[in-house]
Formats: sequence, structure tokens, C-alpha cells
Amino acid sequence: MSAGMVPGAPGTGKVPVGGARVDAASPGDPSDRRAAPRLFVPRIAAGAVFTLLIVVVAAVAAWPIYRSGSFLLLVAVGSVLGGAIAAVAWWRRWNAAIVAGVLAVTVVLVGVPLAVPSRLGAVPELVRGLAELANGLVFAWKDLVTVELPVGSYRNLLVPALVVFLIGTCLVLLLAWRDDRAAYLAVPVALGMVSFGLFFGRTSVSAPLTLGPVTLYAPIETAIGVAGLLTCLLWLAWRTHDQRIRALQRAAASSGVRISRRPTGADRRRTVLGTGMVVGALVIAIAVVPYAARGADRDVLRSAVGPDIDLSAEVSPLAQYRSLFADDRAGDVLFTVEAASGALPERVRIATLDAYDGEVFRSGGEGAVDAGRFVRVPSTLDAGEGDEVALTIEIGTWDEIWMPTAGRLQAVDFDGDRAASLADRFYYNASAAAGVQTAGGGLAAGDSYVVHAVTPASAELDGLKAPGSQGGVAAPDSLRTWMDQHATGSDGAELAGLVKLLRERGYLSHGLSEGESAPAWTQALGDYAFQPSASGHSLARIDTMFSRLLERESDPRAEVSGNYVAAIGDDEQFAVAVALMARELGFPSRVVLGARLTSADPELSVCDDGACRAEDLTAWTEVQAADGSWTAIDVTPQYRESPSLDVTEQRDPENVTEVRPDTVEEVVPPDPTQEDSASDDQDEQQTALDLAWLWPILRIGGIALLVLLLAFGPFLAIVWAKAARRRRRRRSGTPATQVAGGWDEYVDAAIDSGRTAGRTLTRSELAASFATPAGAGLAREADRAVFSPAEMSDDDAAGYWRAVDEERRGIRREAGFWSAAGAAISLRSLLRPLKPEAGSRARSADQARSADQARIAERGRRRAEPVRPTP
Repeated sequence: MSAGMVPGAPGTGKVPVGGARVDAASPGDPSDRRAAPRLFVPRIAAGAVFTLLIVVVAAVAAWPIYRSGSFLLLVAVGSVLGGAIAAVAWWRRWNAAIVAGVLAVTVVLVGVPLAVPSRLGAVPELVRGLAELANGLVFAWKDLVTVELPVGSYRNLLVPALVVFLIGTCLVLLLAWRDDRAAYLAVPVALGMVSFGLFFGRTSVSAPLTLGPVTLYAPIETAIGVAGLLTCLLWLAWRTHDQRIRALQRAAASSGVRISRRPTGADRRRTVLGTGMVVGALVIAIAVVPYAARGADRDVLRSAVGPDIDLSAEVSPLAQYRSLFADDRAGDVLFTVEAASGALPERVRIATLDAYDGEVFRSGGEGAVDAGRFVRVPSTLDAGEGDEVALTIEIGTWDEIWMPTAGRLQAVDFDGDRAASLADRFYYNASAAAGVQTAGGGLAAGDSYVVHAVTPASAELDGLKAPGSQGGVAAPDSLRTWMDQHATGSDGAELAGLVKLLRERGYLSHGLSEGESAPAWTQALGDYAFQPSASGHSLARIDTMFSRLLERESDPRAEVSGNYVAAIGDDEQFAVAVALMARELGFPSRVVLGARLTSADPELSVCDDGACRAEDLTAWTEVQAADGSWTAIDVTPQYRESPSLDVTEQRDPENVTEVRPDTVEEVVPPDPTQEDSASDDQDEQQTALDLAWLWPILRIGGIALLVLLLAFGPFLAIVWAKAARRRRRRRSGTPATQVAGGWDEYVDAAIDSGRTAGRTLTRSELAASFATPAGAGLAREADRAVFSPAEMSDDDAAGYWRAVDEERRGIRREAGFWSAAGAAISLRSLLRPLKPEAGSRARSADQARSADQARIAERGRRRAEPVRPTP
């Protein structure tokens, strides 16, 4: 037994005298399990604190996704259970299979109470809950990004959070407590827990935070990212320091040399360099990146995964409006509406159409007024203020994807045989207050559901102020001319007057031909005189309506009779016409297809006793006020006064024709000397280089470059510093100095690859410890260059460096690709002190005296001074 050692240290059987502890036990050594907790207390404590901080940061990041007490309960219970499993697994030395089995059993036992709380109850409900739990482990991750936030405890969407905080906590702890390099895998697992809330979260960032003259963009997201990064960095720094201390203790235990705990110059340089790199990265992360990306959209998982349908590609229900009045369909009951609580609302909305391309009004697409998306609906939505109402809607013959709703949706409860499928395939657009159902291609007879909604107070059109139109397709000239003749302002009162006048001078017609008998839809209109009208709502169709209005209003006989009725059509054309007029006055507008349940106007159709037939469907226009609210405008034209088709007889115009004499010669005018400047300008504009696309590319490229610099900049800086050092050694000084520098480069390459270079070893001893093919020869040549009086030539130095480069390549090939990459960015050689530190190690007087005498003797023999002392 060595002097100064006593039995007892795990793995070695020895412990240094005086309380110096040697941490050399293997984590998997079962020989001394009772001593392991005492020996590994610092690592256990540090790993536990690190995991606790990560759990807190991950919970804060995921809070916007759920925003419910069920989520907080899951985080608390799940993290405690994960930590308990990790502690028992570490204590009992469980392998990965046992840990995975225990975690699986725990998920089954606590999954329903924590992740599917809606299924707590009788045994059948628990069985359904277990099925939803198993389904959620695979599919809830995708479902989570298709449901509007916050999701609360909706269905099984808490299952991903259970995986993150139960399994993630257990993995981070088990990895952080390991004594080998696998412990560093705790960092990516921890960052994955934090990233869960960021990647599955909102598509918009938090509002900027202004602190005096400084504005912080995306403060919450930046704080979460910085907190997670700092937590990982601090744990890595402590881990590296702890491993270094324990390695020195093992070396002291084997050599008997007492180790000083005072920091050396290398320690201080390492600390300063690491701190500087962290501070620089944080400055870029906090200030530069959020500022550069302040106007860009936030791309998260839900940005790319939306509903499975593209509504802009669907057939517009307004284009099919005229078909609802066919004789074989007009009387069909499409759906029925009953009030489960509260009073019946005035309207039932089927589809909101906010994009017009000059041919068809449809939902979504280019030029849409509403920027919202159709997303999955969680348990409840924030519907704002208003009168709460619950409606029971039962589907009859309505078989489209457009789903009847009312007001602003709070929640929807499906019933019937397809309840589960309907709940899974329901999408809702809160800004448009419209929903779609994609289960089985749409709704079907027998489907039933309860809509919980809020009906906001509607504002009067006369009192609205125009916020400014969103632009879009220009209205026909005839429409603008008609508006100029009847309106002088641009507020809600002017629009209300135009709508009232248009409805009075329009005439209701749902068909192009009457047929052999009167159409079914005319039977409820009483004494109605059929007038044909074409379907469609393109700009050409609207232009025809207003052209006839202008023609009729300019007819003197119309003024005598007082009959200005000339625009023939139905809600399809008049809703589009009013929407275009509203946009001309500065009101954003959209068209809504639906049905009226009640109305104060007896001329408007309503659903009798809540039974909405095909002929009861109507379309109306909605305009947006300056406060963002929407006001509905009824546009159905009157049908009491039939249009007069009389045309005032006028004398044909007389055009006097002058006959030219035969003596008159036709003179061709000369070519103009001045070209059309307008056409020239147009040609120049067409040929000019359009660089509008360049700025978005430069901006995105700049942000990407900043991210790359943030991620890889420190590593590139290390590689550049080593390359600059190698170039300086190769080219600086005399040939003898260049050879000495080559030896230093060889030593640094070996150190970066993981080899140990003792300070008291000679070059030959170092070469022997490195065990490279040409190491001994390099040591002899370096000694000859430093100590021999013979002159060395530039060719000798160049040849030496070629041999050094070959040895460096050999070291890299021996280590493998990943180890070579790690050596390229290693800081070991850069932080190696340029000369031995005085007092860095407590040595005996005899050792210090021997070292001083050796240095004096060596300095006397030197002829060429190397770049730095020989290791």
C-alpha cells in the first residue's frame, strides 16, 4: 500500500490522508452503494437544481398553450413523479429497460387524471380515457398545433405536456447525475423541454417592453430563451469545474503531491474568455436578433400545420345561392334551430366571404379582409362581451362543409353517432365568426350540436365612421357614377342612404325564366310579377345593374311616373354591390351567407319556427367600423313595385354630311415630332429594374446570418485563432525558431486530441507519451535546433513543418471525424499557460530547487530561443 493512503475509496481501495477525497468510483460499481450518495452529493445537488430550473422555465414557456389549472397540476405532479423515479433508478442502479418500464406504468396510472381529466368517472369513461391517452401519445402532438390557443384541458391535448414534464424530468436528472460524457446529453433534453412551449406556442410574439430609451422586442420569448440557455451554461461550467477538481484529486492521490486550491492564471484566463463569449452571445440574442426580426412573422409549428382544407379553393356558397331556389329544393328543410338557453339571435351565419377577385366572393385567399385562420377549437374560446345564448342545431338536408353558427362562438358540443368525428374535424375562424366541418366531406342529415355563443350589441350604420378600406378590386365605373350622383360624404349615414335607395330601385328575382308555371319561391310573395335576372356576381354583372339604373334615372318618363326601379336581381348581386360601395366609401366589407331567425322588416324572409328552408337562406353585407366591430346590412331588394321597361321615344340624331369638292386634295398630316411621353414613361417603367424583392431577401438573409454567427461564431473564432497561431509559428523568426514553433504546434495538436503533456517532461519523453510514428524524430530535430550550434536553413525548417503537418493529419485520422472536429474547436491548447506559473502548485523545496537548477543549466546551453519554453 502506498504511503499516505488508507483503504476505503471505491474503485481504488484508497483514500488520501487528511480528508482529501478521491472521486474515482464508477457509477455502476455495486460494491459500495451506501458510500456513493455521500461521495456524489455535489453532483446530485447540482443536477437537481439544474433540473428544477429547467422545469420552471419550460412551464413558463408552455403556459400560453394551456392557461389552465390542470396544466399547473400536471407540471407539479409530473415533475415530482419523474424526479422520484430518477432518484430510485439512480439509487438502485436500474438499467434503461427498467426505467422505461416504470415510466410506462406511471404514464398509464396517472395519464387519465392528469392529461385526460374529462374522462374521470365511471369505468367506461376511464376506458375511453385510456384509449384517448394512447392515441394522444402519437397524435396529440399534431392536434395541438391545429387547435386555437389556449387549449386548456381540451380532450387529450395535455398528453404532450405529460410526456415533457414526467419523462423529460426523469431523463434530465438521470443524465445529469452520470459520471461519464453521456451526462452532457442532459443539455439537449433540457433545451427540448423549454422548446416545447416555444415551438407549439403562439404565432405572434409578446408586445415590446420599453424601459426608458431602450425598447426590448419579444421580451417574454427572449427571457425564456436566455433563462434556458444560461441555466444550461452554468450547469455545464460547474460540471466541467467539478470534473477537473476530481481529476486533480485522483492525480494527487496517486502521486502524493498536495494540490493547491488557489486559481491559476490559466483558470482566470479561461473564466474571462468563457464569460466574454457568453456575454457576447447574450447581447446578440437579446438585442440584435429580436430587433432585426421585429417586423417579421413568427414561424412556429402551428404556422405551417393548419386545417386540412384550403377554403380559397372551395366552391363559393354564394355562387351556388341561386340553385337553392330551384323548385325541387326550395322547400327542403336544411336545418332547424332551437334556443337551449337565452333568446334566439337575429341571424344564423353559414359562411363568411371576405375575398373578391372580380368574379367570385369566397372565403380566404388573396385580398381577404380577415387575416384569421380556420383552426381547431379547444374547450372554450374568449367570445368577448355580449348576450350569451345556447342554440341546438339539427342538420336536415344541408350537406356542405359550411357549418351554421351564431354570434361569436364560445364552445360547441356535438351529439349523435358522429359526435367524435365531428369534434375532431371542426375548424373555426374567430375573426370571421364562421366554422367549417370536414368530417366525411361535410355535414349530414341527423348531425346535431349545441352552439354556445355570445351575440354582441350591433351598432347602427348611420353612426359609423369609415376606418379606410383595405383596397381590392376596383368597382365598375357605372357604380361609382351612380354613387357620385346620390352621395356626397363618406360616413355610415351616406352608405345607409345609398343602400336604402338601391333596395328601393331594385327588384327581387331568383331566376332567369319563369317556365310553364310560377316558381315555387314566388308563392310566398303574393301579387308578384316575375322578372327574369341572370345569376352571378362578377363585375360585369354588377356593371349591368348600375348601367340600367343610370339609364332609367336619365329617362324623363321615369321622373314623371316616379318609378326608377331598374336593377333586377337577388341577394347574391345586391350584397356584392353594397360591399363594393362600402369599400368605395372606405369601409372594409364582406358578404355573409346565412338565414334570419327574426326580423323587424316584414318584407324579409325568416325561418318559420326555427326551420330554415332552402328558400329562407339569404345573403347580407357586413362593414367594419373604426373600432373593429362588424355591422350587418340587409340588402334584399323590394318586390312590390315592378320595374318599368318603357323607353322614352326620342328623335334620331341628324348628322349633316358635307360633300368635299373634287378639287380638294387630301393632305396627309406630317408625322408628329414629339413622341407620347406617357407611353415613353410606361416603357421606361416596364424596362426599369424592379428591386422591390431584394429587401425581403436581404432581411431574411441577414437574420439567418446573425443566427448562424450566434450558433457557430465562437467555434469559428477558435479555429481562426489556431490558424493564425500556426501561421505565425511557421513564418516568424529564424529557421531554428520556426522549428521550435513546429514542435509547439505538434504538442498543441496532441493536447487538443485529448493527450496529456506533462510540464516536467522533455521533448523525447513527450514524444514517447504521445506515441505517434514520427514523434521521436521531431523531438530530436527540435532539440538539435534549440541546443546545437549548427546553423539551420529555411529548407530544414520547411521540411520539419511538413513532417509536423503529416503528424497532425495522422492524429486526426486516428481520432475519427467527430473527435477531430472536437479537437479543432478545443480550447485546451489555447488556454495552456505560456510558462509555468509560480506558486500554481505547492511543491517541496527540493523539487523547486531542482527545477530552478535545470532551467539555469538549460538557459546556458541554449543557442536559439524558441517561441515559448519547452513543455
